Amino acid sequence: MKKYLVFTCSLLFLALLNQAAAQNILTLDEAIRITLENNYNIKLIANNLEISRNNVNPGVAGALPYVGGTLTNTNSVLDSRQVQANGTVTERAGARNTGLNYGIGLNWTIFDGFGMFARYDQLKELERLGEENLQVAVMENVAEVTKTYYYLVQQQQQLNAYDTAVFISQQRVQFAQNRYQVGKASKLEVLNAEVDMNTDTTNLVRQNELYNNTQTSLNQLMARDPGIRFTVVNEIPVDKSLLIGTLTEQASKHNPALQAAIINKRVAQLDLRIIKSYRYPILNVNTGYNFTNSTSALGFATQTSGKGLTYGLTATVPIFNGFTQNIAEHNYKILINSADLRYEQLNQTIISNLTSAYQTYKTSLVLVTLEERNQRIAKENLDITIEKFRLGSITTVEFRAAQLNYINATVRYSTAQYNAKVAEVSLNQISGTMEY
Repeated sequence: MKKYLVFTCSLLFLALLNQAAAQNILTLDEAIRITLENNYNIKLIANNLEISRNNVNPGVAGALPYVGGTLTNTNSVLDSRQVQANGTVTERAGARNTGLNYGIGLNWTIFDGFGMFARYDQLKELERLGEENLQVAVMENVAEVTKTYYYLVQQQQQLNAYDTAVFISQQRVQFAQNRYQVGKASKLEVLNAEVDMNTDTTNLVRQNELYNNTQTSLNQLMARDPGIRFTVVNEIPVDKSLLIGTLTEQASKHNPALQAAIINKRVAQLDLRIIKSYRYPILNVNTGYNFTNSTSALGFATQTSGKGLTYGLTATVPIFNGFTQNIAEHNYKILINSADLRYEQLNQTIISNLTSAYQTYKTSLVLVTLEERNQRIAKENLDITIEKFRLGSITTVEFRAAQLNYINATVRYSTAQYNAKVAEVSLNQISGTMEY
């Protein structure tokens, strides 16, 4: 039974190692590339940006003429009675009359108080706003993918630590059984070793489940089959050169949300320009070329036809509209002030978030250094403990304590690295300098 238990744990351990070895390595650059290509949210916002770009057109702004064709065909059958000036009466039953008019016309607003120019400028600003919104979505998804990717790296590091724990526990069980068979150890030592091995195996299985679930989450972010299995790199690189002054300056220039707030203010200012254009006259020119042909069963002319050019000018002058013009202008000035306030509020929030994230970043760097040293000491202590245990100079309690110390130190070191990376990613996202 004991040999069967050790054999089962060994098979599980080897199965996990073989599973990892058979999978392809997914790099962070590949994960980001797949995300940018497949992510649904990014695609939706990109579609909105494409619409905004299509709208940057003088015609949408109302600066181009409208040209249209018309065709009118009328027919009638009437019982008619006509009395002429000399008293002659003419009557006809079922008199048929026809009329045909067709032509082409142009209508062009040549002046509307410069409103068309303000609308065109506003369309260009809305295009820039769409670009910034896309940048926000891209950075959010890249940041989320990066955090999830390195969370998976952390889980993989911890999985390796639990692999090592199971391997050491297997050796301990085998050693205890050998000692028990030659009468140098009690059965209690063997049972304790088996219990500890079962505990380590359980931890390994649970860690493997967490690792696989994290893979599924990353696949979901990349918008691909959640069942795809892969491995990741083994290191978590952390940039230790970030400075709060540089990050603050970069955030004011590159943070996409802040840039979007600036554009929203310009859009509000252009709205005011459009509203003010309603104070001016509107001039429209129109021209066309028409053909007419009509027939009548009664009357002085039984057939009439014509063709020719028509043209004209229409001027509309606003005089009084119930003070709604003044109210609208005042309201849009309030909206401009609100855009200013939203910018200041957002800027303050960004600076506050940047300061907090930087403090977390500096603390995480200190912990990385500390936990790296602790992990190195715990590994050295475990190596010495294993050798002494083989020589029988320490107890199983001391051996287990050294083993747990190494596992816990490895987990803490991995967690410290991940937390530092998350802080780094947050700083790059807030400052708008995230590379992808």
